Amino acid sequence: MARYTGSACRICRRENLKIYLKGNRCYTDKCAIDRRNYPPGQHGQRRAKFSEYGTQLREKQKVKRIYGLLENQFRTLFKRADSQRGITGENLLNLLEKRLDNVIYRSGFLTSRRESRQMVRHNHFLVNGKKVNIPSYLVKAGDVIELKEKSRKIKRVQESLDSVIRRGMPKWLELEKENFKCIIKDEPEREDITMPINEQLIVELYSK
Repeated sequence: MARYTGSACRICRRENLKIYLKGNRCYTDKCAIDRRNYPPGQHGQRRAKFSEYGTQLREKQKVKRIYGLLENQFRTLFKRADSQRGITGENLLNLLEKRLDNVIYRSGFLTSRRESRQMVRHNHFLVNGKKVNIPSYLVKAGDVIELKEKSRKIKRVQESLDSVIRRGMPKWLELEKENFKCIIKDEPEREDITMPINEQLIVELYSK
């Protein structure tokens, strides 16, 4: 399967936003965007001027990179959001938030979506007692995500759970830290997403 294997810090600099792709490193003074807060490349320090289309494209690229999706995956999810009742942009964010890899990251098991995706692929998590190794699996209210017994001693997981308070917990998730469980209490709402996202720009881009 195709995936991005380049520098994660380069992505944050390109989008002029700390996306927390490197986990705990992003909270230290080693963060690349704190050191060089301009786009990568020899022309990165020039002042960029975007057209309307360019602004919409950058917003779409930013959201894709926050959630770690490729273009085909993102477009498929947008089509699904567009076919649902309600506001298309909010439907899209709702679907992105309910991806299993994102839920594991947001609940504090791991410090980045990239790590979460890898752990799901390697069969470390159960959903309602059953093995699920598909990062794009969409959870629903009432689901229970649990770390396998043999995986609970993984150092990265323990360190992440110890620092979960620093990142905060969305109100639609409930973490049972001592049992290594996360309960999906409700559907994610727009105000639960704290990253600076203008979903309407994405809707306008795909509507052209």
